[in-house]
Amino acid sequence: MTHKKRIELENKIKKVLKKHIIIQVKPNEIDEAIEGNNSLNLNWLEANKLIEIINKLNPHKAILDCPSPNIEKFKNYILKSLTNKNIDLTLAHKAERFEIVAAASILAKCAREREVEQLKKKYGDIGPGYPSNETTKEFIKENYNKYPEIFRKSWSTWKNIYAQKKQKKLDEF
Repeated sequence: MTHKKRIELENKIKKVLKKHIIIQVKPNEIDEAIEGNNSLNLNWLEANKLIEIINKLNPHKAILDCPSPNIEKFKNYILKSLTNKNIDLTLAHKAERFEIVAAASILAKCAREREVEQLKKKYGDIGPGYPSNETTKEFIKENYNKYPEIFRKSWSTWKNIYAQKKQKKLDEF
């Protein structure tokens, strides 16, 4: 789906929603979850963010795209932390097949695209921020230690570039 189409759909979606929340997770929070003292992983960090959203919105029903291979364990983890214990909670893999999840995905993607545009205004062309993108990789190579707040240090793309930059070249001996 093109950016233009997502924006068009975002506007339509927002007109029919009673309320919604988008939570931004900063790189340092992801790094702390993955490599901190209480090492989680991205799935459990996502579960905690889903709990936060559900508790704020307090819906009677929620459908979630489950990142974990163990749907039941993930669901039980979420249920035990919800304030509304009577919620009708559905978890599924590839849950975008449910319209409401597809709509949430569009809203999140649009929010991400706006954030990337703000980063570009501040730091220059960073590309789309995906590890396979050449512009993004080049930006990281040139700025891996210049803008520490925008890079996930737990991201293998950043780790690989950092390791390469740390190694001394043969002609430096």
